[in-house]
Amino acid sequence: MATLDKDIFSLKVENHELLKTAYDAYLANSRSSHAKTLKRGEVRGGGKKPWKQKGTGRARFGSTRNPIWRHGGVAFGRTGEENFTKKLSKTSKHVAIRQALSLQNADKNIITIADFRIKDGKTKEAIKNLESAKVTTKEKVLLVLPEKDELTLRAVNNLNNVKVVRPTYLNVFDILNADKIVISEKAMPTIKDWLIGKEEA
Repeated sequence: MATLDKDIFSLKVENHELLKTAYDAYLANSRSSHAKTLKRGEVRGGGKKPWKQKGTGRARFGSTRNPIWRHGGVAFGRTGEENFTKKLSKTSKHVAIRQALSLQNADKNIITIADFRIKDGKTKEAIKNLESAKVTTKEKVLLVLPEKDELTLRAVNNLNNVKVVRPTYLNVFDILNADKIVISEKAMPTIKDWLIGKEEA
């Protein structure tokens, strides 16, 4: 079992404000804008004036597409062009990831393995590798590997609770939602260089 870097896996997290910001930013940046409502000019019909302007005793109306009418247009509705993205600096993002990893490590949810080899792309082989690391497929597992090869992806594809990521694709959302995080020792140098090395350079 590899020794975990204290600057990445043993940070003292005094508050969760940055983690909350990074978590919300991930969800916001994953959100797509598909909802769209029709404005009064886009609703079909309504070209004819409902009734004459005067003499009926009712309020004047020029079109049944008015937003206050049933089946009329929607005022200030969704346009389908909303931008929900939230920006987070690279340094803040990296610190948040280190904090998330530290919290999981404190709860003893991080497991390191020498390697995760798949020879024939079979699911049972992936399950066997996870069981050797004392992890079951009933748990939500985040598997961190240096590279995602075709055989590994094929073997893990049928395991709904297992997600494979490369070190530079780690994020607060996946880390905090995982029951167990299995990290290949070969991925450790990349994690360290990505989260610490470039910031100190």
